[in-house]
Amino acid sequence: MATSPAPRSSYRVGLLLGIGAYGLWGLFPLFWPLLEPASALEILADRFLWSFVFLALVMTATRSWSRLRPALAQRRNLVLLAAATVLISLNWGVYIWAVNSGRVVEASLGYFINPLMVVLLGTLVFHERLRRLQWTAVGIAAVAVAVLTAGFGGVPWIALALAFSWAGYGVVKKIVGMDPIASLTIETAYATPIAVLYLGWLQIQGTLAFGHSSTANTLLLMLTGVVTAVPLVMFGGAANRIPLSTIGVLQYLTPTIQFVIGITVAGEVMSAFQWVGFVIVWVALAVFAFDGVRHARRTRQGLPDEPGVDDVEAPV
Repeated sequence: MATSPAPRSSYRVGLLLGIGAYGLWGLFPLFWPLLEPASALEILADRFLWSFVFLALVMTATRSWSRLRPALAQRRNLVLLAAATVLISLNWGVYIWAVNSGRVVEASLGYFINPLMVVLLGTLVFHERLRRLQWTAVGIAAVAVAVLTAGFGGVPWIALALAFSWAGYGVVKKIVGMDPIASLTIETAYATPIAVLYLGWLQIQGTLAFGHSSTANTLLLMLTGVVTAVPLVMFGGAANRIPLSTIGVLQYLTPTIQFVIGITVAGEVMSAFQWVGFVIVWVALAVFAFDGVRHARRTRQGLPDEPGVDDVEAPV
């Protein structure tokens, strides 16, 4: 990722690409319900299948298959990408189920607290040290989870599952260090045979929606591949043009849009405890974002600062 100052035009393009990527991810709660009557598992299977098909076409059109060699040449990377496939399957599956079950707000919470989970895993896996403000943000977030547990009447497992699975996925991808499009191609290749078998089983059971509901539904299910890959490509373009600190702020656009959709479009009602919990989360994120921006500014100015965790991942 480029973190040095970029020419004005390049920065503007990168900023637009970043806003577009995170904006599209934020609009996902409007897309998945359109795929019903397909179940969450069928949607997940179609997403893997058609994502692989679309990515394979992109790799062929751009003559980029050679970008897979770093993974294919090392058994370690193949194993790690298999683990990444399991984690992204959990993340996608829980998210699709949550959105189509009317729990968009809790799903948005998962992506609000995800950056904090990333820095925690950074300390556990890479033995990175958190800066004082990062520790403060994590502590405030822990209080928020306790409050939200009372608000939701139980542990907000959807949010935690999304946050931990995505943070774990980011850790695995960092260890592999591959191009995101190339690695996602391998991950979807791993999952596609299982997806095809599952879709075949649904066909035998007579419960397959694909090809049996409507032409529009079938086309939308096929479109899941494009919907998955396009914002990821846009994110890659943004990451190469704008500073990491800018991306760190833009990443909150996705859960904010999701939260607004949950409250307005989905009509989800929040209790007082839930509102308090979300406000505490936003305070934690404000502290976290302030620390990231301050650290990036001091780094550019060549001033000393505490080491910390600064990775930002894309919610594919």
